[in-house]
Amino acid sequence: MDPDDALCYRLAKDLDEAFPALVEAHAGRLYTIAHRTLGVPSDAEEVAQDALVRAHAALGTYDADRIRALRLKPWLATIAVNLARNRRRRATDRRPPTSLEPLVVAGLEPRIPSAAGPLEMAERRDARRRLADELLRLPPAMREAIVLRHVDGLSVAETALALGRPEGTVKAQVHRGLAQLRLHLAPDFLDPTTSVKELTA
Repeated sequence: MDPDDALCYRLAKDLDEAFPALVEAHAGRLYTIAHRTLGVPSDAEEVAQDALVRAHAALGTYDADRIRALRLKPWLATIAVNLARNRRRRATDRRPPTSLEPLVVAGLEPRIPSAAGPLEMAERRDARRRLADELLRLPPAMREAIVLRHVDGLSVAETALALGRPEGTVKAQVHRGLAQLRLHLAPDFLDPTTSVKELTA
């Protein structure tokens, strides 16, 4: 049984007893979603905490069958994204996140040798900050789709469910968003042999 399915069964049986396991399993990813969407660590912490509080309150109103049927990852992502949207609307200071490891793994990697010295490591940090800056410059809909798909690792179907969008829309937003990142960061940042198709596969 999938760990989240097992967790939903535990939540349905005894919410208060099982909820700490939900926090342990998902607090980090909720923080990451908020951090990559907002770019401000303190805001991301508040969004992640508020998402967990709201999740607990919502689960308290659901019957056992509804809890057992939940798709936990996209459901929690929906809560976090909505809270991040609300905070972003109020935010006046949008600082970039300092690291986007999963996007780097997805192919947005600075072209710096792996056996890098201090200067190269500093250049790598600067390049990743540029990636973070550019991610925050994308339209919110594109950014959310990329964060859920490539940072949180949700499938296209789960991302679509979390965002309340058709799968085709999510695919297009991810494709266009990654293309914009490549355009703004190329040629000295991205490997020109990596195609957008490879990045969105």
